[in-house]
Amino acid sequence: MTRSITDADGSLVVRRAVARDAKRLTRLVRGARAYEGPYASMVAGYRVGPDYIEAHRVFVAAGRQDGQVLGFYALVLAPPELDLLFVADRAQGRGVGRLLVAHMESEARAAGIDRVRVVSHPPAEGFYRSVGAARVGTASATPPAVVWDRPELEFRIALGGGH
Repeated sequence: MTRSITDADGSLVVRRAVARDAKRLTRLVRGARAYEGPYASMVAGYRVGPDYIEAHRVFVAAGRQDGQVLGFYALVLAPPELDLLFVADRAQGRGVGRLLVAHMESEARAAGIDRVRVVSHPPAEGFYRSVGAARVGTASATPPAVVWDRPELEFRIALGGGH
C-alpha cells in the first residue's frame, strides 16, 4: 500500500515518508500559521520523529522536480484516524491538501477501512468538510495543551473500488 500518486499536472508526488523526513515534518507542524496565537500550545514542542514515521502510515506531498516537501499526513489504522495533516503555508490553496486526502482515502480503502476519524483543528473544519468529511461530534478539550473543544469528523470510505 505504498503506491504513489501525482496531482493533475504531474508536478507533485505523494510518497511514503522516511526517517530523514522527520525534522522537516516537525518544522512544518511547528511553523504552521494556523497554530499561532491561542493555538500555539498545541504544537509547542511537538515532534514528528523517525519512530512515529516507522509506526504509522506517513506520506508526504513533494515536488516531482525538486523533492521539496509541501505537506504530509499520517494515517493510524487501529483505530482508523487521520492523526496529522499539514500543508506548508506557502502551498495552501494549490490542491496539496486535497491530493493528500485522496491518497489517504486510497490507503484506507486498500486496508479495508470504511471510516476514518479526524479530530480537527477548529479552523480546519471547513477544509475537511469541503473534501468529504462529515461532522459526527465534538472532542472535548484536553488541558493543558488543548484548552478548546474540537470538531470530530469522519470520512466514509467506499470499499470495493471507485472513489
